[in-house]
Amino acid sequence: MSLMHIRRRRNVKIVATLGPSTTSYEEIRAVFEAGADVFRLNFSHGEHADHAARMKIIRQIEKEAHRPIGVMADMQGPKLRMGRFKGGKAKLKAGQAFRLDLDENNEGDETRAPLPHKEIFQALEPGAEVLMDDGRIRMEVVSLKPDSAEMKVTAGGVLLDRKGVNLPGVLLPVSPLTKKDRIDLEYAISIGADWIALSFVQRPDDLAEARALIKGRAGLLTKFEKPAAIKQMDQLVELSDAVMVARGDLGVETPPEDVPLAQKQLIRACRLQGKPVIVATQMLESMVTAPAPTRAEASDVATAVFDGADAVMLSAETAAGQYPVEAVSMMDRIAVRTESDPGYRDALNATRHDPDPTAADAISRAARQVAETISAAAIVTYTTSGSTTLRASRERAEAPVLGLTSRVETARQLALAWGVRPEHTADVTDFSEMVRKACAIAYDRDLAKLGDRIVVTAGVPFGTPGSTNVLRIAWITGDEA
Repeated sequence: MSLMHIRRRRNVKIVATLGPSTTSYEEIRAVFEAGADVFRLNFSHGEHADHAARMKIIRQIEKEAHRPIGVMADMQGPKLRMGRFKGGKAKLKAGQAFRLDLDENNEGDETRAPLPHKEIFQALEPGAEVLMDDGRIRMEVVSLKPDSAEMKVTAGGVLLDRKGVNLPGVLLPVSPLTKKDRIDLEYAISIGADWIALSFVQRPDDLAEARALIKGRAGLLTKFEKPAAIKQMDQLVELSDAVMVARGDLGVETPPEDVPLAQKQLIRACRLQGKPVIVATQMLESMVTAPAPTRAEASDVATAVFDGADAVMLSAETAAGQYPVEAVSMMDRIAVRTESDPGYRDALNATRHDPDPTAADAISRAARQVAETISAAAIVTYTTSGSTTLRASRERAEAPVLGLTSRVETARQLALAWGVRPEHTADVTDFSEMVRKACAIAYDRDLAKLGDRIVVTAGVPFGTPGSTNVLRIAWITGDEA
């Protein structure tokens, strides 16, 4: 199959994580052909050289496909972990006393264990809950000292070395960027990452720190994994370029019944502010080892699509699973089928927000209305920063959005946005040239045929971010080239 002729039949995008199961050119190309629009490099695993090799392959596929491909570099963040036990494990019983302390020189046993994170003891209070091993082991703080905490085990089991620790409801005095993250962030940008995903964000100041390091060289994507972040949802979304509903750690620190509501609230907040939002974690988890998902997983993907998410993400399914291509293909099929349901369009229309009282938002709303009235084949946007195209995407129009930009970085970032087909193209000098180019590219990319009409929006003068102020209806005549 020629990569140039691949056309997605859906608006929602698919993010695929790369890993040991998707390392070679053939494996990554197959995942792209199956439907991946954006690739995730998980810096919690693998060496820098591994990520660089995969990035090189992605850019080769991008060149062959003549289609911008987004790449997200996901930072590990300050993952809290237990110390080590004698024999590698300890069996704990509900109701027993247990001590956590900073003494890493002595291995743990059934009565105590090292927890080598001073900041935890600074933040804990009596009555606070401490979770280990993704919540399988649970304890409650009875009393505290500066370097230790007396605990009561509320849910027992076998606790192994170096298992993760979660503290629901506790605001930790730590940055989401560790020393490792700072090195990884700079490396990811140096090899051409388009998005930097920030893990374990708690407060707005966390994003300011990351922005200072990114320096505008990539988009900032905030992962919502902490209850503290959910409480400051609107402000954090406003300060982000994109958002991920990271349901893994969020599901550990938040009651299970609250996670679906948080997902819907986050999607709604991002729709309101026009920020791309990804729903992630365990979407087709059973396909790590099975060639088909459970019915519940298929419903989970469909629900995210119905809610209007910009993208749905695969993690272990494509990074380490036995069926990476099948997982992407299945997610593609679920998304296509969901979007074909009449109720899907009704759901999108019911959750559409009023535009902001600006010329740019007014033009974007008008473009959708005009496109629907005249049955336009596409809405074409000209953008430098991506803001014009994101406004068009927020409208969730029936017509596809062709996002034209002279910045390849912008085109790659727009690969994440709902309904957008980004195109990197040479800049234009006047409005007539812009309309001709819009028609030519829409026709060349099979988004429009001879005799079709398209709706073109742009900001004049060109190159001024956020200045969308022109709308034009154009006909495809075949004479534009």
